[in-house]
Amino acid sequence: TDSEPASADSEAKLKLQETAAARRTSQVRTMTGNLSEVGLVDLLQLFTTSKKSGVLLVRRDDDVGRIHLRRGQIVHGSINENSDVPPLKAMYRLLTWEHGTFELEPPDDREFADEITLSTEAILMEGMRQLDEMRRLQPSMPASSAHLSIPSPLTPALRDLSPNELDVLQLAFNHGHVEAVLTRSKLSDLEACEGIVKLLQRNYLRTG
Repeated sequence: TDSEPASADSEAKLKLQETAAARRTSQVRTMTGNLSEVGLVDLLQLFTTSKKSGVLLVRRDDDVGRIHLRRGQIVHGSINENSDVPPLKAMYRLLTWEHGTFELEPPDDREFADEITLSTEAILMEGMRQLDEMRRLQPSMPASSAHLSIPSPLTPALRDLSPNELDVLQLAFNHGHVEAVLTRSKLSDLEACEGIVKLLQRNYLRTG
């Protein structure tokens, strides 16, 4: 009958479409690698040029970062799905990761209320600047697990501190650990680290 060839044709087309869709999905899923071989900045520049969409999963030790890309633009970033860290701050933190693995997954259609509006190029430039400054601070910076405390009695005058330094001091007093200060501060990690280092050097804070 005439309907049989038409039915066979439609079935063949459906199989072709399914095969093509599976191939596209597998191509995205097999885009994996190591950050020590391909840095995150280079990877994101490549995705920007090729206008790639997807979710870039970045794993380091027990941490998992997620970078949501839409046509090559970064629209959201997170680490361990922690909503306490704003997406742009999470992105700058991810750009400091120099080892670990990455995997590009298919796009996630979620809408984010706090989408990143900066261009990917601007994010990468500022991220590289912050990374250079963080490396400069590294010798003076305590470990993220280090305990911070305020000496008693406190000799230097509080009035000599800048607003940012006062904010960091208050966070250190309230939460006591470097990692908690960095996570809870509204400042960038770089600004918060600069505050911690200055407060340690001027005896407003001590470790241990």
